[in-house]
Amino acid sequence: MDPLSPEEIERYKRHILLPEIGGVGQQRLKAAKVLVIGAGGLGAPVLYYLAAAGVGTLGIIDDDVVSLSNLQRQVIHDTGTIGEQKTESARRSIARLNPHVRTIHFEERFSIVWAHDHLKSFDLVIDGSDNFDTRYAAADAAETAKVPLVTGAVGRFDGSVTALKPYEIGPEGVLLPGYRDLFPTPPPQGVVPSCAETGIIGALTGVIGTIMAMEAIKLITQTGEPLLGRLLLYDALECRFDTVRYKRRQEKA
Repeated sequence: MDPLSPEEIERYKRHILLPEIGGVGQQRLKAAKVLVIGAGGLGAPVLYYLAAAGVGTLGIIDDDVVSLSNLQRQVIHDTGTIGEQKTESARRSIARLNPHVRTIHFEERFSIVWAHDHLKSFDLVIDGSDNFDTRYAAADAAETAKVPLVTGAVGRFDGSVTALKPYEIGPEGVLLPGYRDLFPTPPPQGVVPSCAETGIIGALTGVIGTIMAMEAIKLITQTGEPLLGRLLLYDALECRFDTVRYKRRQEKA
């Protein structure tokens, strides 16, 4: 791993003081290459906090442009970037925050075909997309490529986060569960309305996105217990967190 420069040591001093992170953990962050799917409501806090934490390379994939209605929750963008590609807007925000972070951006929608060509270049994937097709494609591609995945979702006033490594053996001696063990199939088209149809409270994406960033930092630095086999649920109206455990489904004979 590359050594930290004096400027980086000063910048990340509060991390380095933590015994659970220290200099080695900060070097792991610097060496990490993380792909973030979506530079929207969830991707915005994920990108900001991972950039601030010193993740060395951030890949951003999104095919959308910034619109005025995004700014209530997609805090990595601003009024001056309306009409720009979200990837470019996010790249400039990250550069202002931390010049030590390298960004790679892709102005396209994530797909299995794209993942086949690019996913192996990354150490971790974070899915902040807003549609089921991308969520399932990201989960399937990450499992095939044997790359850890942190995935989150939000509704009007609620959200969820989990971490996935379905290619590894867990403490019980069996493979850890995958996304399809938790959600076997996507819901029928139109059953779950989008936030454009029902609305969403902006700060909710900050809560869930920040937790996703925290899970990524834990996985990269090998600190704490990630949400493997656990789904974290958040109810903003009651300010309540719950955790549901899930396991790999048994194959039918």
